[in-house]
Amino acid sequence: MLRIENLGKSFSGKAALSDVSVEIEHGSFVGVIGRSGAGKSTLLRCINRLVDPSEGRIDFDGLDVTSLRGKALRDWRSSCGMIFQQFNLAGRLDVLTNVLMGRINSISTFPALLKIWPEAEKLMALRALDRLDLGDFAAQRAESLSGGQQQRVAIARTLVQNPKIILADEPVASLDPRNTQAVMDALRDLNAQNGITVLCNLHSLDLARGYCSRLIGMKAGRVVFDGRPEALTDDLVVELYGLEANDVLDFTQEAAARRKEQSDDVKTAA
Repeated sequence: MLRIENLGKSFSGKAALSDVSVEIEHGSFVGVIGRSGAGKSTLLRCINRLVDPSEGRIDFDGLDVTSLRGKALRDWRSSCGMIFQQFNLAGRLDVLTNVLMGRINSISTFPALLKIWPEAEKLMALRALDRLDLGDFAAQRAESLSGGQQQRVAIARTLVQNPKIILADEPVASLDPRNTQAVMDALRDLNAQNGITVLCNLHSLDLARGYCSRLIGMKAGRVVFDGRPEALTDDLVVELYGLEANDVLDFTQEAAARRKEQSDDVKTAA
C-alpha cells in the first residue's frame, strides 16, 4: 500500500500541491489526470523523492519515504521505477547498456563504469528487451531507435530494477498513436503479469479511461476526483480541464476519432 497523507509542496511560496491524501493499493493501475500545471508531475516526483515535500507524509508498506536519506533513499528510488516523457537514455550508448543502467544500484559501481557487467545481469537485461520486442536492437545505439522504441527501452531499464511500483510521467506525450499504444500496452502487461503497481500521469482522458482501473483527477494541486473511470461525469471533466459545458461532447468525439485512427494503424501494420 502506498499511502499519501496531507502532502504539500511549494516552490518559491507558490503551492504546487495542497493537502493531497490518497491510498494506492498493490497491483493497481492508476491514472493521474488533469490539465498541465495541475500538480501531476510534482506528485510523482515527491513520491520518488526527486523533490522533497514541504509537508505531509508518504508511506509505503510501513516505510516512511519522506524521511529517507543516503543509501535508504537510493534503495527506494531503485524499487520505485520512474519513466519520463523524454526517455532519459544515453543516445550514444547501445540499447543493452542503457537497460543495464537500471541495475547500477545493485552491483559495484567500478565495474559498471568500465562496462564490465556480470553475465547474469546481461541476461536479465536481454530478457527484459525480449519481453518488450526489442531483443534484436540490443547492440544498436539508443539514438537510432524511434521514439516509441526508446520509451520501451526506458521501460525495460525500469523493469530490471525489479520495482515494486512504476511512476510514469506523461510517458506517451510525444509519441504517435501506434507507439502510444505499444507503450501503454507494455505498462498494462507489467501491471497485469507482474503485479507491479503503476501510477501514470496522462494528459489524454481517452487513454486514462482505456487503460486505468482508477483515476485521480487533479486541479490546482488538489485532488478533485478519485474513482473508477465510469464515475467521471461530464461536469467533472469540465472542472478538471476547464472546458465549457458545450465543449465536452467535442472533447469526447475527438478522443473517439483518435481511437479509430489508432485502431486503423494497428490493422494496417498487421
